[in-house]
Amino acid sequence: MTVEGFGIEPAARPRSEHERKQLLVAPGWGRVFTDHMVTMRFDPKRGWHDGKLTAFAELGLAPSCSVLHYGQAIFEGLKAYQQRDGSVAAFRPDMNAQRFAASARRLAMPELPAGLFLDSLRLLVSQDRAWVPQADGESLYLRPLEIAADTELMTRPSHKYLYVLIASPVGSYFPRGVKPVTVWVNTDYPRAVPGGTGAAKFAGNYAGAMLAQQQAEKLGCDQVVWLDSAEHRYVEELGGMNLFFVLSDGTLVTAPLSGTILPGVTRASILTLGRDLGLGAEERSFSFKEWQDGAASGAVAEAFACGTAAVITPVGEVRHQSGSFQMSGAQPGEITTKLRKLLLGIQYGAGLDRYGWMTQLAEP
Repeated sequence: MTVEGFGIEPAARPRSEHERKQLLVAPGWGRVFTDHMVTMRFDPKRGWHDGKLTAFAELGLAPSCSVLHYGQAIFEGLKAYQQRDGSVAAFRPDMNAQRFAASARRLAMPELPAGLFLDSLRLLVSQDRAWVPQADGESLYLRPLEIAADTELMTRPSHKYLYVLIASPVGSYFPRGVKPVTVWVNTDYPRAVPGGTGAAKFAGNYAGAMLAQQQAEKLGCDQVVWLDSAEHRYVEELGGMNLFFVLSDGTLVTAPLSGTILPGVTRASILTLGRDLGLGAEERSFSFKEWQDGAASGAVAEAFACGTAAVITPVGEVRHQSGSFQMSGAQPGEITTKLRKLLLGIQYGAGLDRYGWMTQLAEP
């Protein structure tokens, strides 16, 4: 199946240009959706089939649908950016396709071939390219997902699956923009355990994290810091994002991909860009004590979170059960700012894409 092989059923009543422009004035995050979506189905006999683009609509799942009972649900998140030449491009979508397949394997779900994954992106973005925001810092967020679709209450992997791709024009993930966030170090609830689903972009991971996030928000914090499940000593992630530390000698440190860490696309890119800037880059266990002591002594100069949604967001204040401390005077650090500018320059086509990370989804 190629892009030409998808069925095309455009929306009978797409929103008018005036309505679309009004919605794009301040799109927020994940509140506004484009006129169309892409769907595909899977069963053991036919494999992936019935790919089509249709109007954005409710899915109409049966109450007995397997995903509602046994939770086989995975998703991805990536962005399409308006380029200076008028085209629209995505940042390293091949890595999202690989991670989507890896998540499927972990949840005993069928893998969507990378070619079909990329074709679905091209189809939707080409159809709804008028929804790609033009303002600085805005983009079209793409959300592919796969869910179990059997309608029998059998405790086993589903036989049938549904793939859906939707798109949402977005601004900054954090309403305050690039201002440093305040974080809460959680010691009550681990995000992931060895041998679990921490390395998969599995819906249940996010459901299990919501109580700790709610706790953090009640304490006046933006996000929760996850520690390891065995000793509650080592820093793993920040909310749904990877976390980096900048040491005083310019070395970048982030947690290793040990099976409990989501292999972030932005994370991998920062490690590469950091080395290009002449920074050291280490993937190693980093304890909260090392962070706290390093912030006090100056050995840890900056900290930032990274991910598709937040791009690179500085950490300004760290709160924990015994008190709190600041990073970089609660201001964006020099290296954090430099990496963010470099990354955004590549994504929006203003900087040199020396690694060929941008993939065109729609022509000028």
